[in-house]
Amino acid sequence: MIDPHHIVLIGFMGSGKTTVGHLVAEKLSWPFVDTDALVVEEAGLSIPDIFATEGEAGFRERESAVLERLAGEAPCVIATGGGIVTQPRNAPLLRSLGFVVWLSASEADIYARVSRNRNRPLLQTPDPRKTIHDLLEQRRPLYESFAHLTIETQGLEPEEIAYGVCESARHYYGAP
Repeated sequence: MIDPHHIVLIGFMGSGKTTVGHLVAEKLSWPFVDTDALVVEEAGLSIPDIFATEGEAGFRERESAVLERLAGEAPCVIATGGGIVTQPRNAPLLRSLGFVVWLSASEADIYARVSRNRNRPLLQTPDPRKTIHDLLEQRRPLYESFAHLTIETQGLEPEEIAYGVCESARHYYGAP
């Protein structure tokens, strides 16, 4: 097992992982990596196209492979896809990468952020709000079990969340 050195952000789609991840990376002068972007880059297909041709299982397999490759990289801030926790093999992998932070957002906030985005294959249903509710119910215990820290994002600005992540990571890694 490698020594932990990354900061990994997990949470439901629309919880702010990418926005906060960029801010944390900037504050620490670390690179920022988005696992969804790496999957798209490596596949040469958009996420909806990957889901259409390979299904969710194919996408999840690609996502896990990206995590495995990140294990050997220099310290960076990693924003993961919202469903990365649905694969049991990812639990030890995520924790081996470093400090895992769950950005927890309310259903209402998530719906407001993602409801108009057509690039969310899992929300292309007759009732996206119910889909969000159901997926959150399934994933909440997984997020909780994967994370070293949970940050409730309701009412916080991205800068405040990023500050909290940085300070918590400093404490986790024992830095002054």
